[in-house]
Amino acid sequence: MDRRAFLATAGGAFAGATAGCVDVGLGDGGLADDDYDVGMSANAFVPERIEVSVGDEVVWGNNGTRGHTVTAYESGLPDGATFFASGDFESTDAAREAWSGGREGNIAPGETFTHTFETPGEHRYFCIPHERKGMAGVVVVTE
Repeated sequence: MDRRAFLATAGGAFAGATAGCVDVGLGDGGLADDDYDVGMSANAFVPERIEVSVGDEVVWGNNGTRGHTVTAYESGLPDGATFFASGDFESTDAAREAWSGGREGNIAPGETFTHTFETPGEHRYFCIPHERKGMAGVVVVTE
């Protein structure tokens, strides 16, 4: 079973088991569950933690109603890892400045952002406009 099929199956089982317990705000952006690996709710990445193998691509999908970013914490990347951010910025500071100067790097509802992970370890990231509300996640890359 491929990773997306597994995540869709596991996610569906989780959603069924927790129906009515939590409204994560997914489902309004027009994306199907198999269009992305990590969804974006009002103030959270769903799931907050995902495990992939070296060379895997991760797709974040905004299936909510608010704009978001995916921005790596430079200090939260393994040694030698490539920095990643929606908007293709080269640093966390550059991404923050671009967001505050004109909302650059925005992933609008219905849009996706993709990054391929080549370095093992934990890759920590966040959403610039919702960082204060705790919108952060981690991609764990294994060999």
